[in-house]
Amino acid sequence: MSTNTAILLMHCPDQKGIISYTTQFIHENQGNIVYLDQHVDRDENRFYMRVEFELDAFLIPKDKIEDYFNTLLAQKYNMTYKLYFSDKVPNMALFVTKMSHCLYDILSRADSGELKVNIPMIVSNHQTLKKVADKFNIPFYHFDINKSNKEEVEAEQIKLMKENNIDFIVLARYMQILSENFIETFPAKIINIHHSFLPAFVGAKPYHAAHERGVKIIGATSHYVTTDLDAGPIIEQDVAKVSHKDTVKELIRKGKDLEKIVLSRALYKHVNRKLLTYKNKTIIFD
Repeated sequence: MSTNTAILLMHCPDQKGIISYTTQFIHENQGNIVYLDQHVDRDENRFYMRVEFELDAFLIPKDKIEDYFNTLLAQKYNMTYKLYFSDKVPNMALFVTKMSHCLYDILSRADSGELKVNIPMIVSNHQTLKKVADKFNIPFYHFDINKSNKEEVEAEQIKLMKENNIDFIVLARYMQILSENFIETFPAKIINIHHSFLPAFVGAKPYHAAHERGVKIIGATSHYVTTDLDAGPIIEQDVAKVSHKDTVKELIRKGKDLEKIVLSRALYKHVNRKLLTYKNKTIIFD
């Protein structure tokens, strides 16, 4: 398969001929489709599709494809869509606090080429993980944030993101609640990871509370961040069985492993344009 491809993610009201019209548009312009997956939500009467096609012999110039598609198809069939190109490696910013397990996992996957991203920066409200950034030779930005300066600091962070052309942000155990303004500046571009005890075991020590309750499974959830705290569109989840034999320390260890795995799966889907969002739900393509 050519490495030079375009990826179209779209959804629209379900209607006859959408697949045919879209593939015809690609075929007539000498594009070769290498992937197509679609889904119909009967309850919402909504059609979703991901199609990837080669650009080597495509007749429409790369910078004009979106204009043509919008004029010929999207407007006519009321499509909401995004067009991506495989040769554009996204810029990802990592936000962290003190826990390093997700950070190390992401950096190692990026360094090995498994996760195809650029990481221009690591942002933190503590200095604890600067040593990790230094090991991977990634610029580290420390912001001492509190209730009195939150608005000012977030304005600086937003400016920093824009200056570095950041495509999306990952909260790799960043223990700060983002403001509504910050979240709305990056819609469906902030990915979070947390344990899946919520809403049952809230507070600073969920594993202790879960251990006292005698839970039999623990889990992790990765989702897009919205203004509704920890309730944005879910990208990936997983669970692990535990028992009365597991100590709090063992629960935390297993929980961290889950968080790393679940977050890495979510990032892979996002980076490879394998998902789209509609309302508060994600559509995941194979």
